[in-house]
Parts: sequence; structure tokens; C-alpha cells
Amino acid sequence: MSQFPIVSTGENVTRQVRSDHPDLMVVAFSFAATGAVGALHNHPHVQSTYVERGRFRFTLGDQEKEVGAGDSFVVPSGQTHGCICLEPGKLVDCFTPRRDDFL
Repeated sequence: MSQFPIVSTGENVTRQVRSDHPDLMVVAFSFAATGAVGALHNHPHVQSTYVERGRFRFTLGDQEKEVGAGDSFVVPSGQTHGCICLEPGKLVDCFTPRRDDFL
């Protein structure tokens, strides 16, 4: 069980830091409804995303990609990205270095 709180990041979207170290952080994002949005954004961290369950349409730079349970991909540092939930589920993101703004 994580010691970190569950934080709302938008309508029907929450995040919870699962573990962290200055060099690496694991964060779970839960999407409770179809149409929930992970807003477009970018950051200097390299991010890997694993789809634990559900289905999502991601914007990665100027490309779109649909992903489902078991899929994973890497978002390079500085790349604009975001998603729309097509089927409720959970994403597990890893960031290097950790996202201090999530603490």
C-alpha cells in the first residue's frame, strides 16, 4: 500500500505516487470513465507508460496512438503528450528523474 495520497488531476482522473527515489518515480493514474482526459503537457523527465488495464488514445508529439492492456511506450524528455480514455482503466508511469512536483 502506498504512503502517498490519491490526488485528483481532472474529472474522473486521479494519480497516486507508488514509489519514489531521486532518480526514479512510479505513479499510477486511474481513469474512471470513458472520455476522461489526461491533458496535453510536457516535462523534462523521460517517461515510460504501461497500460495496466483499459484503452486509451494518446497524442505523442504530432502522432496519435491507441493502446490497451499490456502495451507500453516511452515519452522522450520535452515531448508534448496526453490521452483520452476510451475504456476506463489504469496507467502506470515511471519518470526519471522523479517528478518532485508530484510530492
